[in-house]
Amino acid sequence: MPSLDTDTLAMVLATLRDYATKELKPAYLRELDARDEFPHGVLKDLYNPDKIGIHLIFIPEEYDGLGGGAYDVYRVSEEMAKIDLGIATGVLATFLGTDPIVVGGTEAQKAHWMGRIAREGLLVAYGATEPQAGSDLGTLTTKAVPVEENGRIVGYKLSGRKQWISNGGVAKLYTILANAPGGLTWFVLEAGQPGFSFGKPEDKHGIRASNTAALFLDEVFVPVENLVGGVEGKGLAQAQAVFGYTRLMVGSFGLGGGWAALERAIRYSQTRTQGGGLLSTKQAYTHKLLVPNAVKLEAARSYIEWVAERIDGGDPEQQTEGAVAKYFATESGNKAAEDAIQAHGGYGYTKEYMVEKIKRDVRITCIYEGTSEIMEWTIARDRWQQHLKSKGAFYNDWAAKLELFAQTTPDTGAATAALGLRALAVILERCRLDRLTRSQHVLFRLGELIAWAETAAVFSERAATKPTVATPFAPATQRLFARVHAREAAFKVANDGLRWAIAAGQTDPSLAASLGLPAIFSAQAGQIEEMNLVAEQLCVAYPAA
Repeated sequence: MPSLDTDTLAMVLATLRDYATKELKPAYLRELDARDEFPHGVLKDLYNPDKIGIHLIFIPEEYDGLGGGAYDVYRVSEEMAKIDLGIATGVLATFLGTDPIVVGGTEAQKAHWMGRIAREGLLVAYGATEPQAGSDLGTLTTKAVPVEENGRIVGYKLSGRKQWISNGGVAKLYTILANAPGGLTWFVLEAGQPGFSFGKPEDKHGIRASNTAALFLDEVFVPVENLVGGVEGKGLAQAQAVFGYTRLMVGSFGLGGGWAALERAIRYSQTRTQGGGLLSTKQAYTHKLLVPNAVKLEAARSYIEWVAERIDGGDPEQQTEGAVAKYFATESGNKAAEDAIQAHGGYGYTKEYMVEKIKRDVRITCIYEGTSEIMEWTIARDRWQQHLKSKGAFYNDWAAKLELFAQTTPDTGAATAALGLRALAVILERCRLDRLTRSQHVLFRLGELIAWAETAAVFSERAATKPTVATPFAPATQRLFARVHAREAAFKVANDGLRWAIAAGQTDPSLAASLGLPAIFSAQAGQIEEMNLVAEQLCVAYPAA
């Protein structure tokens, strides 16, 4: 898959940061939030090719874009989220809106619509969700009734309602998913058509600088040329084809939002004195509010980069991996933002401090583009099938590879991550034998444990082989982070897995012994000392201003 060269990506990120420093100061962003105002001028600047042209990242070169890959999208999305998640959501909505065209459109449709979006900087909206249909697209009720002339279909009349549509009230172009006679189908709709209207902006908890509105379609005519792909019934497959990609983007939002809050907490800890010393020197503060969040966020980053490389390498079918990336990054980002408020004490609860706003903003990342619960179900369902097809070998084989890796690279936590994978394989097999997944809660908890185990496995290998360049942490520090995360993941998988298996009625009296608990507990040796080192490195990376 095409991607930007290193210099071009660096230039885009630098331009974005410079613009934010000059035009998007914290006081202005708080004003937008207080006024619940969509910043038309900011989006115009972001979409202006002579200034930033941020939308061009998402558009292939052949349609006048820059042709960024998944890695580029992740880096830009994280940077946007660090600045403001509401504004970032306006950009995300355009990317989502173009997805059905990029994935399913004919060459003529791509050239026409994507070319217009690139040249004119059009805001786009993605019209899938309905009041009674969130992630379950198969229950949509919006209808597309064919219009015939002389026995030939010349267009369709769309009728229905869409809900929670980002850019819904400000977009110039909409992709609408509707039920045609042949099944779910995407249509391209331009703003201002007779019968098409939108509701007032939703009064949201966060991301108040984004526009979210309901769409109303009352026999809105669209010409047959606007049927994406030219064939009815391809809409669901087209929507599912991009989940790995779009969920990676939302995961990057969680990553960026989480770090935006955590950075502020780290800097604050170096200025606030309590009990005769700085907060940054107190384990009760750092080891609860800072260190665990930093480690999880960097584990999420490693997994995001792993998925991005797979997509850019020509394997876009990353629905499961995209779900893991989104789930772990957004849950980690939300927790980091929550703890950043706690880290600031009473100040963090006031609107004067940005962490209050960031927490409200980042919360949505656990909801849109598939809730955390949908992600848990997706992860568990897909990996459960792999466990069954491989007859239990999927995670055991992965663990064996990590164990070999640990023999030559022992300082990344790979051996501990392997313990977690083997414990996970045992739990999955016990769930099969005792049919424990009949309990929905067990199935969903498996999704959570799988995310922990996989992020630890990927992080422990990549910290040594492909350390990220997207953070201020040196490779040695990234390996430190990976060791800390591997211990936490192995412990959680084994203990929570055992807990829920017993709760659901498992029948093996030796299950605890088969999980490798003694080795997992032994692997916890040195965790406090290494958390001390993480706390020190956080202060080095983010010194007090």
